[in-house]
Order: sequence, then structure tokens, then C-alpha cells
Amino acid sequence: MNRTASIRRKIGIVLVLFLCLAASSGPIRHYAAFPDELRLFEGQSKRLHYAMPVHAQGSLDPQVAVVNGANREHFPVDLNKPLSIESKNSGVTKLKLRLFGKIPFKTVKLQVVPDLRVVPGGQTIGVKVKSAGIMVVGHHLIRTSPETRMSPGEEAKLRLGDLIVEINGQPLNDVSKVAALAEQAGKSNVPLDLVVQRGKSRFRTQLKPAFDLEDKVWRLGLYIRNSAAGVGTLTFYAPDQGVYGALGHVITDMDTQTPIVVGDGQILQSNVLSISKSQNGEPGEKRANFVKEGKTLGSVERNTSFGIFGKMRELPDHGLHQKPVPVAFAEEVEEGPAEILTVVNGQKVEKFNIQIVHVAKQTSPATKGMVIRITDPRLLERTGGIVQGMSGSPIIQKGKLVGAVTHVFVNDPTSGYGCYIEWMLQDAGIVLQPNQTTSKAV
Repeated sequence: MNRTASIRRKIGIVLVLFLCLAASSGPIRHYAAFPDELRLFEGQSKRLHYAMPVHAQGSLDPQVAVVNGANREHFPVDLNKPLSIESKNSGVTKLKLRLFGKIPFKTVKLQVVPDLRVVPGGQTIGVKVKSAGIMVVGHHLIRTSPETRMSPGEEAKLRLGDLIVEINGQPLNDVSKVAALAEQAGKSNVPLDLVVQRGKSRFRTQLKPAFDLEDKVWRLGLYIRNSAAGVGTLTFYAPDQGVYGALGHVITDMDTQTPIVVGDGQILQSNVLSISKSQNGEPGEKRANFVKEGKTLGSVERNTSFGIFGKMRELPDHGLHQKPVPVAFAEEVEEGPAEILTVVNGQKVEKFNIQIVHVAKQTSPATKGMVIRITDPRLLERTGGIVQGMSGSPIIQKGKLVGAVTHVFVNDPTSGYGCYIEWMLQDAGIVLQPNQTTSKAV
């Protein structure tokens, strides 16, 4: 019995060693790394390598792509040599490999999307936005009698960050008109009918203004705001679509920290006056002003987790790139050297070296796609690392626009997060999808 158990243990050890050797062998590693799905732009090529000493039969729709130059549906493949896939037309197909022409070995879903090129930004821009309503940013206590202080807005269950989108059935985002409505409702002793947006839901409520004995006016007991302004960095301009993307992160109200629902807005030319350098625990910032002539460059139509987006009438001056460059899919971004484009003085866009130290695998939109570190001694000397106002600075790797700077690490301002450009393009209305009309499986 003991001898049988000993033999089984030895066999088990041998099997474990065999599996470890197999898993660490080149062919098995290459096979494990071989993708199940592959995305390419029209005209883009990709090399895949199995490093397996066997021959196979391949099949692929030659209208979408070709392998090793074979412009036909079926072709022989030597898996010990790299496979060169060259995309041709937008569409979806499947690359199927069969050992000895019969045994299914690997199937790769191949998507080819229309070629897309955009102009990288880097220019500092001024941003002015108006909310799609009136934002509640605080409660104000009103003296309604010698002994009593109260807030009608608080009694109406309004919270910080709520957006009042209608008053008495009329859309409203002009703060200056609220006082007259409050006085009219107070004098007639009729409450205001409100439509309020809280997050993604809307509800109705009534708010009865109270007379302020100290100031002798009717008040709502609310601190309200409908606009915001600041500076950031332009990430890209897509000339074929006439749209832009900037900032790389959502604009929030400074008091409530809730995202601003944009009603309308503009981006303007801006000029960097000075830099407050970043230090550990203290992020710095760009000090900038809007250019005097106040030239409007474009509109602000959306404010999302990945920045602001809208139509652009005119590209800002002083860009390093006048011609469009290719963009990268999220899965193409690699750890290693890259560059950012940004302004640290005046309106001049400059190029600085960085290192992408970590990339997260993302198949759907998510922030914090990569971790970057500033390595350029010139930028470190002038800014101390990443500063506020640098968000949106485009990240270039191997000649492609791959993402944008989004956040700084407070305790290490030389490092921060970046998002993938694919998600910004999507929020700008540019979806990287193949034309289904040429799709074919073989």
C-alpha cells in the first residue's frame, strides 16, 4: 500500500513538472498570448507569432484583410513563422486556423474599422459653461421673525447639487431672474412649482418663498449658481467630424463637487501667465487668462467623465501638429516611453518626455487607464511634475495619439493618471466600429 502511494506521488510530481515545463515553453506562451479578438484600422498591419513547428490551413475574408499577402480565402500557414495581417476594408471577419487543414486550432475575430486621424492639441484653453438649470450650492437661513430662522429651500427637500431645471413650467438657467419670481410668488402667497434633477432622475416639488425681515426681500433660502469658468488643455480636434475633446475629466461644481450638467458653453484661446510648481502634498497649477480678444473657438455640448466635448469652429494657434495623426486602440498602448504636449508659458505648445509605467486592460470605458510619470528634466524643473490645468494634455506614443493626462498623484506630483483616447473619441461622438456591410465569416 505504501509502495503504491509512493509511486502515485512520483507520477504526480512528474506530471506537475511536465505541466510547468509546458507552460513555460515558447510555443505554449505564444499560444496563450495569441488574441481571441483583434482590431485594426484600415491600412494597418499586425504581426502575430505562434512559434510552433507545424503547418496549418488558414481562412479569412480577403475583402477585409489578407494574411502574408495571400489575397484569397484559403491559404497555407507555417505557424513557426510570424503571420502578417494586413487590413484592407472596414468590416468583420474571422481568421480560422486548422492543423493539417482539418483540426480546428484557433479562431480570431478580426474587426477592421475606418481609418481615423485627428490633430493633437496641447494648447491651453479657457472654458466657460452654463448649467442646464440652476444649481443648488448651499442653504441660506432667513430671519422670518425675531425668534425664527429657516430655509424654504431646505424645507422643500432640496439638496446640494440639485439642479432646478424648471420654475412654474418654464425652463430656466438664468440666476438673475430668480429674485423676481420669488418676489411675485411671495406677494401672491403662491408657492413656486419646481422641476428638479437629482443625478439621473427628476422630480417635482413646491417651494414657498419667505420674507427676510433683515433685508426686506422675498428669498428662497438657497445659494445658487448657473455657471463655471476655468482653464484646461485641448486634447484633440477631429477635422472630418468638426469636433474636439479636452480636459480628460469631468467638470464639477467647486462647492458641491457634483458634475455640471451643461446647458451651453464656449472654449476660448488662453494664455499661461505663470506656473505654481507642484510639491509633495501640494499640486501646483497653471495661472492663465483668456486672450483679450475673447475669440470663441468652439462650443461645449457635453461634460462627461472623460472631459468636455463639442463643435470646434477654429483650431487654436501655436499647435505643434498641423496635420492629423493616427489614434490607438486601448489595447495598443504599451508600458514604455511616450510624450505629452502642453503649454507652460504663454501659448507655445511644447513636447515633453514621459514614461507610461502601467496600463490597465479595459474593454469598456473606464477612467484611470494608465499611470504615467514625468521624466523630462525640463518639465520637472519648470512645473515640479503634473499641475492643475495640464489635464487633457495629449499623450503620444510611437507617433499615435493614445490618451490624455487626467489626474496628478497628490503625494507624488511627478506621476498621475491618463485615460485612453478611445473613450474620449467615443464621448465626442466618434465610435470606432467597423462597417457591418462588408462583414463576412469564412
